[in-house]
Amino acid sequence: MTGRARAPRSAALIGVVCAGLTVLTACGGGGGGGGGEDPDKGTNGVGKLSPAKIEMKARKAAQRADAVRVAGSVVSKGDTYRLSMKLKRDGGMGEVSAEGGSTFQLLRVRKDLYLKAGADFWAKQEKGGGTPSKSDVAAAGKLEGKYVKVPHGDPAYRQLSGFTDMSVLLDGLLAMDGKRATGERGTVAGVKTIRVQAGKGRGGMMDVSLKGSPYPLRLQRGGDAGTVRLSGWNAEFALEPPAKDQVVDYGRSISAN
Repeated sequence: MTGRARAPRSAALIGVVCAGLTVLTACGGGGGGGGGEDPDKGTNGVGKLSPAKIEMKARKAAQRADAVRVAGSVVSKGDTYRLSMKLKRDGGMGEVSAEGGSTFQLLRVRKDLYLKAGADFWAKQEKGGGTPSKSDVAAAGKLEGKYVKVPHGDPAYRQLSGFTDMSVLLDGLLAMDGKRATGERGTVAGVKTIRVQAGKGRGGMMDVSLKGSPYPLRLQRGGDAGTVRLSGWNAEFALEPPAKDQVVDYGRSISAN
């Protein structure tokens, strides 16, 4: 990499950042005990319902929400990816990192998607995942602290934007596989919950709030493929494009060779 920093190679970029997203097809949650003569006293009552109805109400509550925070991990092909995202219906922002690997930040405001990462990240993309040279890192340093605007037509756009798409991400995370059953009662962040599990827990588990709207609060993906917490339902947060002097626009594809 010499002179002006070049865009990362397509295979490397998509390989690093997209594996975690494409396998979000099953999720679930944790929980705890519970007890008492009337465990549903003072709750929203969903604990009295069948597991299928509890899940349905949780899904509908999520679909009606305007915002949510997603934090936790997903496991894909032995690799663990950590997510910390704030999502709205018209965009999202946050951080994605691979265990022992790259970390990058995403910001999407309506249709405009921005990616920010350190020099090491960009240098590795240029090397196709290999070890970058000092000159590669030095050249990629021009992108340090900057947002790269991802062109709408670039193959990476669809993959990356999925991390910032509330509907897409929730649809994947809330998916479970197997016969539903009611599991333990417990708490998530101090809120009483009821658990719905699929395939005796092997197909995923979902902890649903017993207070107020029955939002899903914790999801445990089937096959020990990660645990995610959902919080901040409908909590407002600012979502604005970065300042122009913080944006790098190559004027060509992010995934150009």
